[in-house]
Amino acid sequence: MAVAHQLITPTNVVAALFTLLPYLAPAFFPAFVRARVDVLPHAVKLLSPALLSIPYVLVTVAAGSFHWEWCALYAALPVCMAVLLWQAGELDPAARGNWRDFLILLILGLSVDLRWFESAWPAHLAIFNKILLLDAGVYGFILVRKLDGIGFDLRLRAFDLAIGLREAAFYTPIALLLGLGLGFLHLHRTWPGLAPIAGAWIFTLFFIAVPEELFFRGWLQNLLERRIGRTAALLLTAALFGLAHFNKRAAHFNWRYVLLAAIAGLFYGRAWRSQRRVGASAVTHATVDALWSLWLQ
Repeated sequence: MAVAHQLITPTNVVAALFTLLPYLAPAFFPAFVRARVDVLPHAVKLLSPALLSIPYVLVTVAAGSFHWEWCALYAALPVCMAVLLWQAGELDPAARGNWRDFLILLILGLSVDLRWFESAWPAHLAIFNKILLLDAGVYGFILVRKLDGIGFDLRLRAFDLAIGLREAAFYTPIALLLGLGLGFLHLHRTWPGLAPIAGAWIFTLFFIAVPEELFFRGWLQNLLERRIGRTAALLLTAALFGLAHFNKRAAHFNWRYVLLAAIAGLFYGRAWRSQRRVGASAVTHATVDALWSLWLQ
């Protein structure tokens, strides 16, 4: 409780609002946000992502850990991403995937997975880094690059839930048989109550499932489909998704986690491409992760 009290300060709350707005506004009000960004002068549109450095300034100045180098990074990296993605849009209007697209995905993926920038933040506040990088990606790919077919709309519909839960139901018995057989999963026969279950699912949906599904399915699988076809894109994206879990829950290469995550990625990818909506695959992802965190880890 003492740690939570130290973290939930007025300054950090304001910083969190600054961080969440560029993430949630395009997800719930896509047409409104797009219209406002489209009327900006070109230079302003490309320079605006520098404002993503504001949460870093707020949090670290209050904590007494501000560094100009990190501030410059959080201002310059989103601008560089916007410029590169604008160039990609100009050179690749059919959105078959320009090297700039894949370079940015590589930088975003490695920086999150290998935690390159987390040391910039006070203890327990590294979640800001992940969401700010997501913000930069949302702005660049959706509002500047205008990559189509992403399906970044979190106004969940009945078929999002139906497809998402269907794919979770398909994957769960596979995960149970394989995970329990490998000794990776351990069943806990407890009932935490409806409120903790709902809380775990909602938190997982917004802060784990949606960011990862937007990256792997909305951006990566989407671009790869145009290059190598639906099936190959599904398989390759699932394999990369699995490899992104190589260092989770272990100090060495965790092949069991990689295997289960790669198989899960097949079902997440199926959910996304069914209607090309991140919401559907995020439902599958959040359901699987919530089941795992509550009863299987």
